[in-house]
Amino acid sequence: MKVRDKTLLQKYYLNVFNGIFLALGLMLLTFGLWLLFERNNLFSVLFSSSKNELVTYISLILLGIGSVITFMSAIGFLGSVVEIKCLLVIYMIFQILMFVILMAILVLIIMKKEEVYNQWNRRIDEVISEYENESLAEREPVWSILNAVQHNMKCCGRYNATQWERNINKKNSTQIPCSCTKSSLKKWFCDVPRNSTYSMGCEEYLNAWFENNVLILTAITISLLITQIFLITLTRRLFRNIRKDNIWPNES
Repeated sequence: MKVRDKTLLQKYYLNVFNGIFLALGLMLLTFGLWLLFERNNLFSVLFSSSKNELVTYISLILLGIGSVITFMSAIGFLGSVVEIKCLLVIYMIFQILMFVILMAILVLIIMKKEEVYNQWNRRIDEVISEYENESLAEREPVWSILNAVQHNMKCCGRYNATQWERNINKKNSTQIPCSCTKSSLKKWFCDVPRNSTYSMGCEEYLNAWFENNVLILTAITISLLITQIFLITLTRRLFRNIRKDNIWPNES
């Protein structure tokens, strides 16, 4: 194959994988924006307090990585199309550094998953204990989301309805959140017989939601790492084939 044909093929595949890399970076960017600004998901509301900035930290990391990937993808595209060796060198160095960073993030996700999961369950238990505490009115958005989960999934408490017995903000011990029943009343608590409440706990749904989001984040990270292996290889080969004067010999 002639050098020119080989180079054109390398440029084609480099831009294809660069496009995949850009799409994955935009996914991370979107994920970060969703965590930072979406106030209707339980995870963000649970961990976005003055005492716990876990969501903010995760969001900023994802936004930073997604933004850098977007910018560097543009440099890689420009360097390959215009055949600027300097840009290709910068792009390849960036890929190597980003590969190391993403590997560290993947290891961190695997190592810290259980710790975050335990924090997640502890925070849900805290919300159940604090529910309708008049001195904590600023936390009503959390209670409303928990109500929505219980009502939509027809469940009650994290493991079952008896968990609400630990809540001391009820007027009497027989009360249960209205969202734990088929009641359409827009109140925090309702006086209903215990046998008319949803018996199943919400833990299965909450855990599935948590696991799915961790799985998505892990899958994006692994996909980025695989894509980078191709990008580093293709960039290196393209760099070697580009001629400074862009005059292509007829060698095969």
